[in-house]
Order: sequence, then C-alpha cells, then structure tokens
Amino acid sequence: MSRVAETLTGAVGTDGGTAFRIWAPESRRVEIVVEGGGEFSLAAEGNGWFSGMNEEAGVGTRYRLRLDGESTYPDPWSRSQPEGVHGPSEVVDLGAYEWQDSSWRGIRAADLVIYEVHVGTATEAGTFDGLRERLPYLVDLGVTAVELMPVSEFPGRRNWGYDGVYLFAPSSSYGGPRALQRFVDAAHGHGLAVLLDVVYNHFGPEGNYLPAVTGGRIFTERHHTPWGAAVNYDDAGSDAVRLMVLENVRQWIRDYRIDGLRLDAAHAIVDDSHHHILEEIAAAARDAAAGRDVVVIAEDERNERRLLLPAAEGGYGLDGVWADDAHHVIRRLTAGDSDGYYAAYEGTAHELAATLQRGWLYEGAHYEPTGESRGTPAAGLPPEAFVHCIQNHDQVGNRALGERLHHDIGLDVYRAVSALLLLTPYTPLLWMGQEWAATSPFLYFTDHPEELGRLVTEGRRDEFRRFARFSDPAMRQQIPDPQAEDTFTRSRLRWDEISGAPHAGVLALYRDLLGLRRNHPALQQRRRDTWRAAAAGDGVLTLHRAGADGGSLLLVVAFSEGQVVALDLDDTAGPAAGGRWRLLLDTEAEGYGGRGGAGTLKGNTLTVVGPGSVLLAPS
Repeated sequence: MSRVAETLTGAVGTDGGTAFRIWAPESRRVEIVVEGGGEFSLAAEGNGWFSGMNEEAGVGTRYRLRLDGESTYPDPWSRSQPEGVHGPSEVVDLGAYEWQDSSWRGIRAADLVIYEVHVGTATEAGTFDGLRERLPYLVDLGVTAVELMPVSEFPGRRNWGYDGVYLFAPSSSYGGPRALQRFVDAAHGHGLAVLLDVVYNHFGPEGNYLPAVTGGRIFTERHHTPWGAAVNYDDAGSDAVRLMVLENVRQWIRDYRIDGLRLDAAHAIVDDSHHHILEEIAAAARDAAAGRDVVVIAEDERNERRLLLPAAEGGYGLDGVWADDAHHVIRRLTAGDSDGYYAAYEGTAHELAATLQRGWLYEGAHYEPTGESRGTPAAGLPPEAFVHCIQNHDQVGNRALGERLHHDIGLDVYRAVSALLLLTPYTPLLWMGQEWAATSPFLYFTDHPEELGRLVTEGRRDEFRRFARFSDPAMRQQIPDPQAEDTFTRSRLRWDEISGAPHAGVLALYRDLLGLRRNHPALQQRRRDTWRAAAAGDGVLTLHRAGADGGSLLLVVAFSEGQVVALDLDDTAGPAAGGRWRLLLDTEAEGYGGRGGAGTLKGNTLTVVGPGSVLLAPS
C-alpha cells in the first residue's frame, strides 16, 4: 500500500492496479471488500482519510466499503455503478479511452446555441449511444451545444437525474462511463459541444450512502435549503466536501472532455467562506480544461450580477446564468398563466421589451412571491451571459400535465415567439423537440421503491393544490403518477413526427432562423448599443439589430391581429432617408405551416392580419 494523491476521492483504476481514497471521519478502520472474495485495509492518513494502492484490484473489480469491521456500503465516490445505486461499485480506468477529438478546442459563451435533452426520453433507446445517432440531425438544425440533464447514477431505471446520489458515476441506465465518453467524442467530431447539468445543492434520498460513510458531515445545519440541511461548504469537515465537488468538476472536464457545466439551483449552494465554492468551481473547470474553452452556467433565480463578474471585481467568474424572466413574461403574455410566480409579471409587450433591453426584468424591484426585493442591475453584463428560453425541462416538466408552450397557444403565436428567441442577442436554449412542436409532454417521473414512490406521488399531486385548476382533490388525482411507467414513456420524443404537418413546417422555420443567426452580419453584433427592443402598442414588439457594416434587421412580433405598425422609425438602424424595408422572413409563410403571411407591407407600414413575426431588412 502507498499514500494516494490528496486530490483523489473514490477509486481510480490504472494499468498498475487501483488507487483508493475514502473520507470516513467517524470510522477507525476502512476495508475494501471485493465481490467474489478478497478484502484489504486502507491506511489511515488522518483527518478522516483512508487510502491505499492495490495491484490486484484491477479494472472491472466490483467492491464495497466496510467501516470498522461492521457496516458495508457501496463507494459513494464510485466512478461506476453497473448494478444501480445499491449494488457494488466498479473500478474503471477513465484514462484508457482513445479519444479522436484532438483538434477540438471547446466553445466560447458567445457561440452557444444550446439544445437541452433528457437522455432517457430523447430517443427510443434512452441511452448515450441512442442519442449519439441523432448528432447529425442536431448539426443540420444549427445548434452548437448539447446540454444533458444530470446523468449521475440515480435510483431505478428512469429519473430526471436530480435524485442522483453518485456524483462521479454516469448512469448505468444510459450506458455508463464508456458510453458517455463515446458520445462526447462523437459530438466533438460533428463540431458540437457538450454541456452537463450537475447538482451540487442536494442529493437524492434513495441510495445516498454519503451520510453513512461520512458520519453526516456531508451536510450542515448552519443553512437550510428546500431539501433540508444544506450541503456542507463552510462548516466543520467542509474541506473534504469542497474537495469532492471540485474533483467532480475536474473529472467531467478532464476525463469526459465535457465543454461546460450548468449548475443546478446555484442559489441553494450556500457558502459563507471567504472564497465561495462557485468561484472555485469556475476556476477548477478552466484549470481542468488545459487550454480548451469551457463555460460554467448557473441556474439562479436571484438575477444576481455577482455571479457573472470576474473574481478580480468581487464576482464568481461564471460565464452565464439562466435568466428566466423572459420566459415568464412570454408565457403570461401568450398563454395567460397567472398562478405562482407568473403573478409577478404583467405579460405585456412593454414588459417584454424592458426584459429584452436588459437581459432580465427584476433589478431590485419588489417581488411579490417572496415579499422582498429581487435582482441587481444587468447593465454592462455581456448579452451572451443571459440564457433565454421559451421552454425548458423545468418550465414544461414542472407543470402538472407536462404541457409544452405550443400545447397551450396557437402555432402562429408559437412561431412568432420562436423567431424572437432565436434573433435576440442573448444565448438561446431549445428544449428537445420544441423545434418541431413535438406532441409529447414532458412529465415528472421516478422509479423509487414502493413506499418512497407512494410519498413522491402524493407530494407531487399535493404541490398543485394552490393552483386554481387543481384546487379540487378529484382534479389532482388526474395528475399523472410519477411512478407509473406510462408517465415515462409518454414523455419520450416521437421522431416519426418531424416529416409530417405541422411539424415539418416548424422545423423548417427553426433551421432558417438558426441559419440567419449564424450568418447574418447584423446578428453577429452583441454590444449593448447595437439593439433596441420596444413595444409598438399593446400587442406588438419590435427588435432592431444593427450590423457592423451599417446593415440592420428589424423584427416585428405581433401577438394579435389588427395592428398597424409604422416602420419608418427614428432609428439609425433603419433604412437610409427615403429608403424602405423589404421582407426577409415571415413566420406565417406557407412553407412554415402558416396561413400565407403575418401581415401586408405597403411602403413602410405593416398591417398585421394575425399573430406572427416578420423580419425586415433595408432595401
């Protein structure tokens, strides 16, 4: 046995055997128990750490931890759990994969067009290999990055991934470690980046052996989150917890060549220490990239500019944040949602214009859902740092019936706001299937043991009692059971839809819009003085984009019919004196499944005959 490098947690296989390092601060002795026979002890380092090297425990060895000669557990830091969360851990050598992407240099935040997927429902196979077969389609669509919902080992065969309990182990249901490496390698070969959703704010309840092995030190009662006691980033024992998370960050970037991380609910990662763990996560990701470009994006509801400021300016140095105000305004404006946090939005063209001018809406104003002020000024922050969407896994899956936006509004309005999403200066995120108006919902599903599953089902239905539509207990019983396999299978994309009406038309629109975003000079400029969003009445929004060569584009988005819009606006991005606008794209064109046109253009006056977007350029 030899001392193992202090940055290691768990087991790492090599040609010469396996290095083990375990943090068990309440234990006096830690042994590795090999499946099929054999065991050996790890040496105590001090501070609760036990480590050692074993030449006979090679790649493929399955093992468990035994603490103080009594309780036996899977390794919470395992790199592979081929038999699920309660099965033995497996030794793997992540350095053995022969990568083919040596010319890949990563992706910059400014180049992101994100396509978010749930691996289990994105294809019939529900695996990394199944998703790999869809990479050529994504290239043709025009996105630049695939974002995977969490893939860490979770209980059962189906899960959103936020119940993960093994940070380091890609799900066996999806194909495990080697399949993930194959997927990332293939994506890079197609010119696509891969982002990964990671969860550092809580752990799932089923199969979580971290509290048992660490004596509960993984959590702290100093802070609380919606999941209970917070993950321990600033209390006794936090050094080991921070090491675990930072090593996990390095693993995804170094060993799987992931191009960026999306940090789930960063507002629930609580840390009062001098250097916030978010700052250290960003630094660890860049260090592990070894010269490649990587991005770190937070899901954070606070509209907090500090996340995006560099460390030298007192910030955390992240590259982006999910800025959901735009989604909420659009959803209220188009679908009329008013329950829950939607009550904090007016849903007007004026409010949407203000949001698009800033990046987020709330910059310190009173926020009714919390009764407190929310947000900080967005001024000066780069537009690519704001990730906008018209739907994502949360905004669809957290609805009782998993409705996508186009399930609740007309396709004319849907096509109109799709154009807006893809032609703003912000980073767009597409939720899988939205580009063809997929019919499948995305429901909340789990595969827990019977008793926990019953509690999950009851809790899921009960959380909607405050919504007017589900105030009646009988109506709440209509909410799909998360534990039912049918809830999962109904959420699977139906790829056979894309060639038929109306899906083919919507898909053609998305491809054309993404082509314009990629190639038109006016859409390459993202300085804050190169665009202007404004409301032209209650039901119309305009977005001017100015190009470096003096060229410009004007997007007119109409949410209702009967609008007359004067386009000869006093704006330097418009046509030269005496000039006129010409039509570049109409979301209601027949080729997109529309009615033949959103409106009629005479001179510089647009008369809107129904909801839709038109994109104009100076003639």
